[in-house]
Amino acid sequence: MFLLFEKLADLITYNFFGLDSAGRLGDSVHFFIYDTTKIIFLLSIMIFFISIIRSYFPPEKTKKLLSSYRKITGHVMASLLGVVTPFCSCSSVPIFIGFVESGIPLGITFSFLITSPIVNEVALVMLYTIFGWKIGTIYLISGIVVGIVGGIVIEILGMEKQVEEYVYQISAEESEIEKLNWSDRIDFARAEVKEIVSRVWKYVIIGIGLGAVIHGYAPAKLLAEYAGVNNPLSVIAAVIVGIPLYSNAVGTIPIVEALMSKGVALGTALSFMMATTALSLPAMIILRRVIKPKLIAVFVTVVGVSIIGVGYMFNLII
Repeated sequence: MFLLFEKLADLITYNFFGLDSAGRLGDSVHFFIYDTTKIIFLLSIMIFFISIIRSYFPPEKTKKLLSSYRKITGHVMASLLGVVTPFCSCSSVPIFIGFVESGIPLGITFSFLITSPIVNEVALVMLYTIFGWKIGTIYLISGIVVGIVGGIVIEILGMEKQVEEYVYQISAEESEIEKLNWSDRIDFARAEVKEIVSRVWKYVIIGIGLGAVIHGYAPAKLLAEYAGVNNPLSVIAAVIVGIPLYSNAVGTIPIVEALMSKGVALGTALSFMMATTALSLPAMIILRRVIKPKLIAVFVTVVGVSIIGVGYMFNLII
């Protein structure tokens, strides 16, 4: 299937623009055109089918499911539901408030909030497509484990007092779970494709653009030396660099792909991806509206250390 996108990129880059196939500029432009057409196509197709699955898990149903679980089972269920439920930093505040006012324990709430952006279901399918089932499966399991561990630690530390007082005072009315027929689910999926693609396309283009520059111009030897498997500090550096940035998992995949093509270790590249999606500075600023600085610091520390551990694990086993 990808051969069609490869031929289109060849046609535009080398025939239409007349660029040299052996040159850096031609290499970068080809990477950009190939990845843009491929990822936008995959994104649209996968959002449609995943949205049909997602239609069975509206926020009201998710809250009801999680409110019935406690302890380890609750953390596991929260992380698993985070995989199939849409979440980004812009929706973190209403989701957080909704979960807390529903009586869901704080630790279980964080298990959901941690896993959901890391294991974005659309990006996960793209990981399977681009990097293969082995890497995709390990990434899926790692993201779920990070969410479970992070939520359990926050629960053990008893951080409930670090939530802003007004959150506990909110009393939301119980909303009725809408019943959808098959036609409704198709319409929902179409609307989700239009809405999500219109929201994330700019991050995809930026990510592919950065990936194209890295692919064509970044010095392979330098990156392999400082971000390869043999550098024990590369994973930590990747997480530190990723935190101030903001993107979603879909937008970072082209960067990960380009970094790996230049010799960057897999765990280092994926740690950067996890940190950018789960610990971005904009997301922390938004979350500050509902939680206090101490809990934010604990959240960043716990998740950051977990991501670093995942990065080293990838570097050791892949």
